[in-house]
Amino acid sequence: MLQIPATERLHFALLSEQDAPLLFEVDQDAEVMRYINGGKLTSMQTIVEVMLPRMAQYRDAERGYGIWQVRRSADNAYLGWVLIRPTGFKSATPSSDDVEIGWRLKREYWGRGYASEAAGAVAQTVLANNANVQFLSAIAMPDNAGSIGVMRKLGMQYIKRFMHRDVLGDVDAVLYQKKLAQ
Repeated sequence: MLQIPATERLHFALLSEQDAPLLFEVDQDAEVMRYINGGKLTSMQTIVEVMLPRMAQYRDAERGYGIWQVRRSADNAYLGWVLIRPTGFKSATPSSDDVEIGWRLKREYWGRGYASEAAGAVAQTVLANNANVQFLSAIAMPDNAGSIGVMRKLGMQYIKRFMHRDVLGDVDAVLYQKKLAQ
């Protein structure tokens, strides 16, 4: 199983189906959910019936794909998570050369560089172990300045604005992407 090395402040563990309470915990703040679905809290039923089955579709411990819990090393506090997965994972032909990254942290940990540090560590390790990947992609709502800032810190560039269609709800989104050196 691929491991994400600890950073100066953070350490990581790949989530499994038994970690539903960690996913639920982050989604219980309307401000956290504001740029996901307009502020609607996620029920445990949605975590169990939608989120965990989706995670199972792309989770691959050997390649590092999945949702990585992020903890602060100083006190083991659970900050949130970073996901990394093939784009189009829900389709019959998921991408082998484009990987999506995303993050969700508890509000009390915003603005301290944790999201950039965590996403950077996960991306660096997973991409180094998946040589065929040519693009790192991320999406956010157009007014989510925090996430767009993280995307830029990861070296991503604006590609387009579009309607992101999802079983959890359609949202106006922007796509940022980074072409990886081959």
